[in-house]
Amino acid sequence: MIRILIADDHKIVRDGLKRILAATTDMEVAGEAASGDEALALVRANDYDIAMLDLSMPGLSGIDLVKRLKAEKPKLRILVLSMHGERQYAARALKAGASGYLTKDSASEQLLLALRKIAAGGVHISDAAAASLIGASAKLPHETLSDREFEVLRLLASGLGPTEIGEQLHLSVKTVSTHKARIFEKLGINSTAALVRYAIEHSLL
Repeated sequence: MIRILIADDHKIVRDGLKRILAATTDMEVAGEAASGDEALALVRANDYDIAMLDLSMPGLSGIDLVKRLKAEKPKLRILVLSMHGERQYAARALKAGASGYLTKDSASEQLLLALRKIAAGGVHISDAAAASLIGASAKLPHETLSDREFEVLRLLASGLGPTEIGEQLHLSVKTVSTHKARIFEKLGINSTAALVRYAIEHSLL
């Protein structure tokens, strides 16, 4: 039996995923979390085969969460289930230690296929994402950002200020401001409005 932890801050999403998994004979939901911090605590206390994670949750989240979970339990397989397009996030998630990436608009059959493939030791991303990863020789400006800078960019573009971002990522306001300055430099922009436009144009929100 494949033991799965579901981590998503929306109860309706967790309930939907539980219904999909309840219809199988080889998988069970062994835990659920509504935040990254909760997911980390559950992984520390229990053994799961797969953690199914949303990238955007309160507190610890995103690529940071993937790295922390892998540091706690190196053998844990991670499937990122996100509303963000694969082109923007799949490579970062896999590099951080995830075994697969699936968008939330995927069919339930795709989800079950991905979970079984990952449980068996494989890696799952869509053919389109694989092709873009292989063919991505010319990097877009946001692809040169570090994982931390990328998280700060996403939160800035979502309308959060340095203080709120600092609280969410457990960073000082000064550190957030330093990241913001580096992001502006790397993207060749000079205002938050330009950053929001860039994020929308490249589907980063």
